[in-house]
Amino acid sequence: MSVTIKDIAKLAGVSHTTVSRALNNSPLIQEETKERIRIIAEQLDYTPNYNAKSLVLDRSYNLGLFFTTLSKGTSAGFFYEAIRGVNSVIQDRYQLIVKGIDDYTSFHTITKKSFDGIIIVSQSDDDSAIIEHIVKKEIPLVVLNRPVDTEGVLNVLSDEEQGAFLAGAYLVEQGHSRIALIEGRKGFKSAQNRKEGFERAMAHYGITVPAMYRLPGMYDLESGRKAMQQFLSLDAKPTAVFCCNDEMALGAIKAVFEAGLQVPDDISVVGFDDTVFAAYVTPALTTVRRPIEQISTEGALRLLGNIENKFHETEQVLLRTELIIRESVKALHT
Repeated sequence: MSVTIKDIAKLAGVSHTTVSRALNNSPLIQEETKERIRIIAEQLDYTPNYNAKSLVLDRSYNLGLFFTTLSKGTSAGFFYEAIRGVNSVIQDRYQLIVKGIDDYTSFHTITKKSFDGIIIVSQSDDDSAIIEHIVKKEIPLVVLNRPVDTEGVLNVLSDEEQGAFLAGAYLVEQGHSRIALIEGRKGFKSAQNRKEGFERAMAHYGITVPAMYRLPGMYDLESGRKAMQQFLSLDAKPTAVFCCNDEMALGAIKAVFEAGLQVPDDISVVGFDDTVFAAYVTPALTTVRRPIEQISTEGALRLLGNIENKFHETEQVLLRTELIIRESVKALHT
């Protein structure tokens, strides 16, 4: 027979309400009491009955973590860090349901009974439909990664445009003027922001980027590899390439080595995101650090606060990006 809150309450000498509040980390319960109840719960191998809690408290104890897509343009590193950030906050207080928005043919199953709150990691303007649905259903919502101005939505994102500007400016300051661009996935807001930041840097230094130095990418390894192959086939090869994410940068570096050339001696490469492998490839990748885990952690913390306070906050939180200089860029100064 499974252990219940009443069993813990009897051993702890408190009410079952106190046990419930302690296990949910309520500020109404003293830390000493919380710790005593947690120890008893662990000793009894207590497992929360989410269905029972849902019936009593009219809550599902489900949190949704929705990505624009799980299969087309969402890199493994981005996916991992976003989930890790959210999971570090909710721990065992909620069940996390991860979905791709493009997997839904209808949003009718997304209700207050099915989700206590939702985090959307948005990469496209096409996500507006699900955002409007969630707001209409009055489900607490946080949108990460892409700017939105919908009333009642908390928005947490990083300044990607400024980050791309820093990357482009750094290449120019290292003496590069033949600088190419591998763009992000078409239709993704991040791709647009990064392209605009790069272009602003080039305009700031008076550098023209010809059409042959601009190629589309898909935010994956292979598109970075193919784009670099095209750049290397040019008579006037670029001396540096800015890739709109780290996976494309890694694919680009592979193409350079396949051609019998070296990074950065023959061509410099810069990425974006500072994913987990960026510091461990050879050469270590110069990139823009976008704090994905911090963004998702901040979003989850604020969402839980809104759920507990029954409050729908409208605010935009902008976290800064940072240029991380490693080994993949060569200075051309004499």
